[in-house]
Amino acid sequence: MKLLLVGNPNAGKSTLFNRLTGGHAHVGNWHGVTVGALERPLRGQRRVTAVDLPGLYSLEGYSMEERSACDYLRAHPQAPAAFVCECAALPRNLALLAGVAAGRRCVLVLTKRRRFLREGGYVSPAGLERCLGIPVLDAERRNIGAELLARLPPTPAVVRTALSVDGYRAAPAKLGFFDRLFTCGPFCIPFFVLLLAAVLLFTFAPGLPGDWMRSAIDRAFLLLAAQARRIPSPVFSGLLADGICAGMGGVLGFLPQIAMLFFVLIVLEESGFLSRLAMLTDGVFSKIGLNGRAAFSLVMGFGCTAAAIAATRGLADRAVQRRTVLCLPYISCSAKLPVYLTVAASMFRRPFLAVVLLYALGVAIALFVARCSAPRDPPPFCMELAPLQLPRPVFVAKALFFQIKQFIIKTATVILAFFLLSWLLASFDASFHPCTVENSMLAALCGWLRWLFAPVGMNDWRMAYAALSGLVAKENVAGAIAMFYGAFPYGWESALAFSVFILTCSPCISAIAAAAREVGAGRAALYAVMQTLSALLACYATYFICAGGAACAPFVLLPAAAVLLIRKKRRERVPCKRSDYLEKVYGQHLCAGVVLSADAAEKPRRPRKRRPRCGRRPACPGRYGALLHDARAGGAFRLLRTVCRRKRDRRR
Repeated sequence: MKLLLVGNPNAGKSTLFNRLTGGHAHVGNWHGVTVGALERPLRGQRRVTAVDLPGLYSLEGYSMEERSACDYLRAHPQAPAAFVCECAALPRNLALLAGVAAGRRCVLVLTKRRRFLREGGYVSPAGLERCLGIPVLDAERRNIGAELLARLPPTPAVVRTALSVDGYRAAPAKLGFFDRLFTCGPFCIPFFVLLLAAVLLFTFAPGLPGDWMRSAIDRAFLLLAAQARRIPSPVFSGLLADGICAGMGGVLGFLPQIAMLFFVLIVLEESGFLSRLAMLTDGVFSKIGLNGRAAFSLVMGFGCTAAAIAATRGLADRAVQRRTVLCLPYISCSAKLPVYLTVAASMFRRPFLAVVLLYALGVAIALFVARCSAPRDPPPFCMELAPLQLPRPVFVAKALFFQIKQFIIKTATVILAFFLLSWLLASFDASFHPCTVENSMLAALCGWLRWLFAPVGMNDWRMAYAALSGLVAKENVAGAIAMFYGAFPYGWESALAFSVFILTCSPCISAIAAAAREVGAGRAALYAVMQTLSALLACYATYFICAGGAACAPFVLLPAAAVLLIRKKRRERVPCKRSDYLEKVYGQHLCAGVVLSADAAEKPRRPRKRRPRCGRRPACPGRYGALLHDARAGGAFRLLRTVCRRKRDRRR
């Protein structure tokens, strides 16, 4: 039997899925965490499979993730469903609950009950059972799995969509101080920039904890390598010292800094801050062909490109998804961090500024690529803002431990196998006799690659082999440099050019596979080839400018400027009335009398002469935004935080 977990985005389905199955589905306090159906047997009930479906607002399906959930529901019409609903959002979920429960056994599971009670609301599962006609459970109960299976009704029941006073009372609507503060652009965006700067300083700056822990791990691997060289057998000694200790030490040494980056990303996701950042940056992203939802994927790209590409399925527009997938490889993921630090530490006494500049350069290139491929009209933007909350320490610790464990497993399997194979091919000839690197099988196979980086002063096949090994996993690049050279052996011009190549080349195999699932295998392969070729050209241009060709830099930058000028066209904006877009998308989805606050979209918008104070600014982004609220709950911002921007009618 399959038990379907259905409900709105950010309702707590993935958290319940992990409790029922003991799995590790990605959870977060933002809209669109789950983008595909996840299946796993229930803990202690191998004959029952729990299915975590993406969030949806109606059975018609608007975004790609909603359509996938609707298709799964239609493909399994007899499967029982557990409708997961946040207590505060229950009134606007009754129509969707009735549609899901039509013809199938269904039970209602309430989440986030403690928070709802603290805010002044009232909910009684027994009272809700009497007025709705189906079993109602509390997701925070310890034995929720056994109780859920025991309370499933034997036959489908008709859900009544009326709430009684003794079963439910909504919390009073109020917009708190922090809600107003973090929906204020002059505060939120500079706060995010300063937060990133502080994280990078704390992680990479010399003498601070990130650099200190990395140096300690490096010293430990050097001691292990020195002990391994004392082994009498030269083959076994070389395998341990040069193959394992040198390669693995060049990767695992950066584990503390990678863990710090993941810690910050987890805190940003869990706190609800990313939702506000997406809302406030929508106006900027709309000018380069993206929308605010792309901010989730771009920020997640600092952790893992493959996971960020998978998260693009939450975008409603297929064209926006393709542009986001095209931009994400330029965002420096955690796997590129060891490469940057290996190259920068070999050339600069203070590699902190070099690493920060590379991160900033990657973001600038990603935005430039998006701008070059931007359409004429900005894409629509619909998103429900997650509530602000303090991250739970236990959840943050578990999520961080899971990410560290995944990195160690990847290092101990794929990367270790790559290092062992590289050492074997570099230490023996075709007859499997010990030899030098230049006479090895690896030199015979890869010797023709020396021309690849010869124009940038690196006429060595080993450097080309190290660079191309990043197509398997970016961590391999740092390990290969450590195994072959110990440190980066060339000048700062070559180091900068090599770093630009790593920054702009195609992502790893897992990211390409994720892109193939989202945009098709052909398009993903085309993106990978284009990015690798353009990375080579960018590498050559960087070296040429640094080696004395700075006077010719305008001739390198002119083609890029020409592309922007050609695509820039004058368009006159026409103020329009409230469109059918809002009614089509959210008038059906939210089922509770959704209206525009103060009829914001009915009036022509004029540029303001000055920006009001943070406390007085309405919680809506830019000139195209309008805050949607629930009219039946007195405009409750707590029940529905939704920001919507439609395509504007234009005339030339």
